[in-house]
Amino acid sequence: MSISINNFNEVQTEALQADDVAARVKAARETVGYSIEDLAVTCGLANEELIDIEGGADIDPAKLRRIATALQLPPSAFLAA
Repeated sequence: MSISINNFNEVQTEALQADDVAARVKAARETVGYSIEDLAVTCGLANEELIDIEGGADIDPAKLRRIATALQLPPSAFLAA
C-alpha cells in the first residue's frame, strides 16, 4: 500500500510506503523511550490508533503531526528517506 501526503508540514512528497512511515514512527517512539501507552497519553491518541499507525494500517497526516509534536520532532521526520 502506498500513500501520498501533500502539504504535510509544507513538504511535497512522492508516494510513501505506509510500512516505511510506520517503522519511522516506531523507531522515533522507541528512541525517546516511550511505550505505546506513554505516547498515547502524550499525544492524545488511543493505544489502538498508535498500534494501527505503527503497523502501517493508518497513516493519517493529522495523527502523524500529533505524534511528532509529542516526540518533539518535525512532522517531516517520518517522511525522510
